[in-house]
Amino acid sequence: MASTGVNVLRWSALGLGVFYGFTHQRKITSTQRAQHAKHEYEQKEKLIQAAKAEFARKNNPAPASANDVITDPAHPNFDLEKLLLKVANENP
Repeated sequence: MASTGVNVLRWSALGLGVFYGFTHQRKITSTQRAQHAKHEYEQKEKLIQAAKAEFARKNNPAPASANDVITDPAHPNFDLEKLLLKVANENP
């Protein structure tokens, strides 16, 4: 039969092992949660940037060159003066 000192040492080692395992598992879990949260944030950030780029592309059309004249009078950027100048230049 084992002496009392050996039993105390065994139970102490068991308790320390359980405590170490518990704290180590908490550390691993918190690290994984932080990585997962960071990944989700990056995904959302990427989606937001893509939406901003699409919104800018949709609402800010490419700049018109000097030869581009809008001939549709219903268009919000229609300029009658530019249209008349274009027609006058084409038909001297």
